Amino acid sequence: MNAPEQPDTLTVLYDGGCPLCRREIAHVKGLADRRQDSALCFVDISADAPDSACFAAERTTLLARFHVQRANGSRLDGAAAFVAMWARLPGWRWLARLAQLPGVLPLLERAYCGFLRVRPWLQARARRFEPAAAAQALSPWLARELRSDHAGETGAVFIYRGIAAVARWRGDEGLEAFARRHGDTETEHLRLIESWLPPPQRSRLLGPWRVAGWLTGALPALFGRRATWATIAAVETFVDRHYQQQIDYLHAHGGPDGLLPLLLHCQADERAHRDEAASLQGSPAPWRLRVWCALVGAGSAAAVMVARRL
Repeated sequence: MNAPEQPDTLTVLYDGGCPLCRREIAHVKGLADRRQDSALCFVDISADAPDSACFAAERTTLLARFHVQRANGSRLDGAAAFVAMWARLPGWRWLARLAQLPGVLPLLERAYCGFLRVRPWLQARARRFEPAAAAQALSPWLARELRSDHAGETGAVFIYRGIAAVARWRGDEGLEAFARRHGDTETEHLRLIESWLPPPQRSRLLGPWRVAGWLTGALPALFGRRATWATIAAVETFVDRHYQQQIDYLHAHGGPDGLLPLLLHCQADERAHRDEAASLQGSPAPWRLRVWCALVGAGSAAAVMVARRL
Protein backbone atom coordinates (compact mmCIF):
# COMPACT_ATOMS: atom_id res chain seq x y z
CA MET A 1 0.00 0.00 0.00
CA ASN A 2 1.41 3.35 -1.00
CA ALA A 3 2.00 6.01 1.65
CA PRO A 4 -0.30 9.06 1.38
CA GLU A 5 1.18 11.81 -0.69
CA GLN A 6 2.50 14.70 1.38
CA PRO A 7 1.24 18.17 0.39
CA ASP A 8 3.69 20.70 -0.94
CA THR A 9 5.01 23.17 1.59
CA LEU A 10 3.04 26.39 1.87
CA THR A 11 5.09 29.34 3.14
CA VAL A 12 3.20 31.94 5.18
CA LEU A 13 4.72 35.41 4.76
CA TYR A 14 3.83 37.54 7.77
CA ASP A 15 4.67 40.88 9.33
CA GLY A 16 6.48 40.19 12.61
CA GLY A 17 6.42 43.90 13.39
CA CYS A 18 2.61 43.92 13.60
CA PRO A 19 1.16 42.92 16.99
CA LEU A 20 -2.02 41.62 15.33
CA CYS A 21 -0.02 39.41 12.97
CA ARG A 22 2.21 38.10 15.75
CA ARG A 23 -0.76 36.94 17.79
CA GLU A 24 -2.49 35.32 14.83
CA ILE A 25 0.63 33.53 13.61
CA ALA A 26 1.38 32.27 17.12
CA HIS A 27 -2.10 30.72 17.16
CA VAL A 28 -1.71 29.26 13.67
CA LYS A 29 1.69 27.78 14.52
CA GLY A 30 0.15 26.08 17.52
CA LEU A 31 -2.51 24.51 15.29
CA ALA A 32 0.04 23.49 12.66
CA ASP A 33 2.21 21.79 15.27
CA ARG A 34 -0.69 19.49 16.10
CA ARG A 35 -0.48 17.97 12.61
CA GLN A 36 2.87 16.90 11.26
CA ASP A 37 1.48 16.82 7.70
CA SER A 38 0.29 20.45 7.60
CA ALA A 39 3.38 21.36 5.51
CA LEU A 40 3.25 24.97 6.65
CA CYS A 41 6.30 27.09 7.25
CA PHE A 42 6.45 30.69 8.41
CA VAL A 43 8.72 33.53 7.33
CA ASP A 44 8.80 36.91 9.05
CA ILE A 45 9.30 39.50 6.29
CA SER A 46 9.39 42.59 8.51
CA ALA A 47 12.43 44.83 8.05
CA ASP A 48 14.23 43.69 11.23
CA ALA A 49 13.67 39.95 10.75
CA PRO A 50 16.78 37.86 10.01
CA ASP A 51 15.12 35.86 7.20
CA SER A 52 13.58 38.78 5.32
CA ALA A 53 16.53 39.97 3.20
CA CYS A 54 15.42 38.13 0.07
CA PHE A 55 12.04 39.91 0.26
CA ALA A 56 13.49 43.43 0.67
CA ALA A 57 12.73 44.59 -2.90
CA GLU A 58 9.03 43.70 -2.63
CA ARG A 59 8.52 44.11 1.12
CA THR A 60 6.13 47.06 0.81
CA THR A 61 3.83 45.11 -1.50
CA LEU A 62 3.97 41.97 0.62
CA LEU A 63 3.24 43.81 3.85
CA ALA A 64 0.25 45.62 2.38
CA ARG A 65 -1.74 42.35 2.18
CA PHE A 66 -1.46 38.84 3.57
CA HIS A 67 0.50 36.47 1.27
CA VAL A 68 1.34 32.78 1.12
CA GLN A 69 3.82 31.21 -1.29
CA ARG A 70 3.45 27.80 -2.88
CA ALA A 71 6.34 25.38 -3.38
CA ASN A 72 6.55 26.36 -7.08
CA GLY A 73 7.09 30.02 -6.15
CA SER A 74 3.61 31.28 -7.06
CA ARG A 75 1.74 33.31 -4.49
CA LEU A 76 -1.77 33.92 -3.23
CA ASP A 77 -2.83 37.04 -1.40
CA GLY A 78 -5.78 38.37 0.56
CA ALA A 79 -8.72 36.06 1.24
CA ALA A 80 -7.38 33.39 -1.14
CA ALA A 81 -4.19 33.21 0.92
CA PHE A 82 -6.15 32.72 4.13
CA VAL A 83 -8.22 29.94 2.53
CA ALA A 84 -5.07 28.13 1.39
CA MET A 85 -3.67 28.34 4.92
CA TRP A 86 -6.93 27.23 6.55
CA ALA A 87 -6.96 24.14 4.34
CA ARG A 88 -3.77 22.98 6.10
CA LEU A 89 -5.01 23.56 9.68
CA PRO A 90 -6.94 21.14 11.88
CA GLY A 91 -10.29 22.57 12.82
CA TRP A 92 -10.25 25.10 9.98
CA ARG A 93 -10.57 22.87 6.92
CA TRP A 94 -14.35 23.17 7.02
CA LEU A 95 -14.00 26.95 6.54
CA ALA A 96 -11.68 26.38 3.57
CA ARG A 97 -14.26 24.05 2.02
CA LEU A 98 -17.01 26.61 2.67
CA ALA A 99 -14.94 29.26 0.87
CA GLN A 100 -14.96 27.10 -2.25
CA LEU A 101 -18.73 27.47 -2.62
CA PRO A 102 -19.81 29.89 -5.38
CA GLY A 103 -19.73 33.52 -4.29
CA VAL A 104 -18.15 32.94 -0.86
CA LEU A 105 -14.55 33.83 -1.72
CA PRO A 106 -15.50 37.29 -3.13
CA LEU A 107 -17.43 38.00 0.06
CA LEU A 108 -14.40 37.03 2.16
CA GLU A 109 -12.21 39.27 0.01
CA ARG A 110 -14.55 42.23 0.55
CA ALA A 111 -14.50 41.59 4.30
CA TYR A 112 -10.69 41.44 4.22
CA CYS A 113 -10.50 44.75 2.33
CA GLY A 114 -12.73 46.29 4.98
CA PHE A 115 -10.37 45.01 7.67
CA LEU A 116 -7.39 46.57 5.87
CA ARG A 117 -9.00 50.01 6.17
CA VAL A 118 -9.15 49.78 9.96
CA ARG A 119 -5.94 47.77 10.41
CA PRO A 120 -3.71 50.81 11.18
CA TRP A 121 -6.04 51.86 13.99
CA LEU A 122 -6.20 48.31 15.37
CA GLN A 123 -2.41 48.00 15.20
CA ALA A 124 -1.97 51.22 17.14
CA ARG A 125 -4.40 50.06 19.82
CA ALA A 126 -2.72 46.66 20.06
CA ARG A 127 0.73 48.20 20.41
CA ARG A 128 -0.51 50.51 23.15
CA PHE A 129 -1.68 47.61 25.29
CA GLU A 130 0.97 45.10 24.30
CA PRO A 131 3.43 44.52 27.16
CA ALA A 132 6.88 45.77 26.27
CA ALA A 133 9.26 42.81 26.11
CA ALA A 134 12.04 44.95 27.52
CA ALA A 135 9.94 45.67 30.61
CA GLN A 136 10.48 42.08 31.72
CA ALA A 137 14.19 42.85 32.12
CA LEU A 138 13.67 45.94 34.29
CA SER A 139 14.57 45.82 37.94
CA PRO A 140 12.01 47.33 40.33
CA TRP A 141 14.25 50.40 40.68
CA LEU A 142 14.48 50.92 36.92
CA ALA A 143 10.73 50.40 36.52
CA ARG A 144 10.08 53.16 39.06
CA GLU A 145 12.59 55.46 37.38
CA LEU A 146 11.13 54.89 33.92
CA ARG A 147 7.67 55.55 35.34
CA SER A 148 8.93 58.92 36.56
CA ASP A 149 10.56 59.54 33.16
CA HIS A 150 7.30 58.73 31.40
CA ALA A 151 5.37 61.08 33.69
CA GLY A 152 8.01 63.78 33.17
CA GLU A 153 7.99 63.49 29.39
CA THR A 154 4.18 63.58 29.45
CA GLY A 155 4.38 66.81 31.44
CA ALA A 156 7.04 68.18 29.07
CA VAL A 157 4.84 67.60 26.03
CA PHE A 158 2.11 69.63 27.71
CA ILE A 159 4.51 72.35 28.86
CA TYR A 160 5.23 73.12 25.22
CA ARG A 161 1.56 72.79 24.32
CA GLY A 162 0.78 75.41 26.95
CA ILE A 163 3.47 77.72 25.58
CA ALA A 164 2.24 77.20 22.02
CA ALA A 165 -1.37 77.96 22.99
CA VAL A 166 -0.48 81.26 24.67
CA ALA A 167 1.97 82.20 21.92
CA ARG A 168 -0.72 81.60 19.31
CA TRP A 169 -3.17 83.73 21.31
CA ARG A 170 -0.60 86.53 21.60
CA GLY A 171 0.35 86.26 17.94
CA ASP A 172 3.99 85.42 18.76
CA GLU A 173 4.88 83.16 15.83
CA GLY A 174 8.53 82.82 16.89
CA LEU A 175 7.66 81.54 20.35
CA GLU A 176 5.02 79.23 18.93
CA ALA A 177 7.53 77.75 16.48
CA PHE A 178 10.00 77.25 19.36
CA ALA A 179 7.35 75.43 21.40
CA ARG A 180 6.26 73.20 18.53
CA ARG A 181 9.83 72.25 17.63
CA HIS A 182 10.75 71.33 21.19
CA GLY A 183 7.38 69.69 21.76
CA ASP A 184 8.01 67.35 18.82
CA THR A 185 11.26 66.25 20.47
CA GLU A 186 9.50 65.59 23.78
CA THR A 187 6.80 63.61 21.97
CA GLU A 188 9.50 61.39 20.47
CA HIS A 189 11.03 60.90 23.94
CA LEU A 190 7.62 59.87 25.24
CA ARG A 191 7.23 57.34 22.44
CA LEU A 192 10.65 55.84 23.14
CA ILE A 193 9.98 55.45 26.85
CA GLU A 194 6.56 53.95 26.16
CA SER A 195 8.30 51.24 24.11
CA TRP A 196 9.95 50.15 27.39
CA LEU A 197 7.14 50.74 29.84
CA PRO A 198 3.77 49.01 29.25
CA PRO A 199 0.58 50.79 30.36
CA PRO A 200 0.13 48.85 33.62
CA GLN A 201 3.48 50.18 34.85
CA ARG A 202 2.86 53.83 33.97
CA SER A 203 1.86 56.51 36.43
CA ARG A 204 -1.80 56.55 37.45
CA LEU A 205 -1.65 60.35 37.62
CA LEU A 206 -1.03 61.17 33.97
CA GLY A 207 -4.08 63.45 33.90
CA PRO A 208 -2.72 65.72 36.66
CA TRP A 209 0.75 65.67 35.07
CA ARG A 210 -0.77 66.92 31.80
CA VAL A 211 -2.61 69.75 33.57
CA ALA A 212 0.44 70.70 35.63
CA GLY A 213 2.63 70.67 32.53
CA TRP A 214 0.26 72.83 30.52
CA LEU A 215 0.07 75.42 33.31
CA THR A 216 3.86 75.37 33.78
CA GLY A 217 4.20 76.36 30.14
CA ALA A 218 1.24 78.69 29.77
CA LEU A 219 1.68 80.85 32.88
CA PRO A 220 5.20 82.15 32.12
CA ALA A 221 4.27 82.55 28.45
CA LEU A 222 1.64 85.07 29.56
CA PHE A 223 4.48 87.21 30.93
CA GLY A 224 6.55 87.05 27.75
CA ARG A 225 9.48 85.32 26.18
CA ARG A 226 12.01 85.95 28.95
CA ALA A 227 9.89 84.23 31.57
CA THR A 228 9.37 81.34 29.16
CA TRP A 229 13.09 80.92 28.46
CA ALA A 230 13.87 81.00 32.20
CA THR A 231 11.21 78.40 32.95
CA ILE A 232 12.45 76.04 30.23
CA ALA A 233 16.04 76.42 31.44
CA ALA A 234 14.95 75.56 34.99
CA VAL A 235 12.90 72.55 33.96
CA GLU A 236 15.57 71.16 31.66
CA THR A 237 18.30 71.67 34.27
CA PHE A 238 16.34 69.43 36.63
CA VAL A 239 15.61 66.87 33.88
CA ASP A 240 19.30 66.72 32.94
CA ARG A 241 20.21 65.86 36.54
CA HIS A 242 17.39 63.35 36.78
CA TYR A 243 18.57 61.48 33.69
CA GLN A 244 22.17 61.66 34.91
CA GLN A 245 21.24 59.76 38.09
CA GLN A 246 19.80 56.93 36.01
CA ILE A 247 22.76 56.94 33.62
CA ASP A 248 25.18 56.71 36.56
CA TYR A 249 23.20 53.76 37.94
CA LEU A 250 23.36 51.90 34.62
CA HIS A 251 27.10 52.55 34.33
CA ALA A 252 27.61 51.13 37.82
CA HIS A 253 25.12 48.24 37.82
CA GLY A 254 24.34 47.55 34.17
CA GLY A 255 20.90 47.11 32.69
CA PRO A 256 18.96 45.80 29.71
CA ASP A 257 20.51 46.33 26.29
CA GLY A 258 19.38 49.53 24.63
CA LEU A 259 18.23 51.42 27.71
CA LEU A 260 21.45 53.34 28.35
CA PRO A 261 21.68 54.69 24.77
CA LEU A 262 18.02 55.76 25.00
CA LEU A 263 18.62 57.72 28.22
CA LEU A 264 21.78 59.31 26.81
CA HIS A 265 19.85 60.36 23.70
CA CYS A 266 17.05 61.91 25.75
CA GLN A 267 19.53 63.66 28.06
CA ALA A 268 21.41 65.18 25.11
CA ASP A 269 18.18 66.63 23.73
CA GLU A 270 17.18 68.05 27.12
CA ARG A 271 20.59 69.67 27.50
CA ALA A 272 20.21 71.25 24.08
CA HIS A 273 16.82 72.63 25.13
CA ARG A 274 18.32 73.99 28.34
CA ASP A 275 21.27 75.63 26.60
CA GLU A 276 19.10 77.18 23.89
CA ALA A 277 16.69 78.63 26.45
CA ALA A 278 19.54 79.95 28.59
CA SER A 279 21.18 81.64 25.61
CA LEU A 280 17.88 83.23 24.57
CA GLN A 281 17.27 84.47 28.10
CA GLY A 282 20.44 86.55 28.04
CA SER A 283 21.08 88.60 31.19
CA PRO A 284 20.42 87.16 34.68
CA ALA A 285 16.75 86.95 35.64
CA PRO A 286 15.26 89.35 38.22
CA TRP A 287 14.60 87.96 41.69
CA ARG A 288 10.89 87.33 41.10
CA LEU A 289 11.68 85.16 38.10
CA ARG A 290 14.40 83.34 40.03
CA VAL A 291 11.87 82.54 42.78
CA TRP A 292 9.46 81.19 40.15
CA CYS A 293 12.20 79.02 38.62
CA ALA A 294 13.11 77.67 42.07
CA LEU A 295 9.47 76.72 42.58
CA VAL A 296 9.42 75.01 39.19
CA GLY A 297 12.51 72.99 40.11
CA ALA A 298 11.07 72.02 43.50
CA GLY A 299 7.77 71.08 41.90
CA SER A 300 9.55 68.91 39.36
CA ALA A 301 11.43 67.09 42.13
CA ALA A 302 8.20 66.52 44.06
CA ALA A 303 6.45 65.24 40.94
CA VAL A 304 9.24 62.71 40.35
CA MET A 305 8.91 61.40 43.91
CA VAL A 306 5.15 60.94 43.49
CA ALA A 307 5.43 59.42 39.99
CA ARG A 308 7.87 56.78 41.25
CA ARG A 309 5.14 55.49 43.54
CA LEU A 310 1.89 56.23 41.68
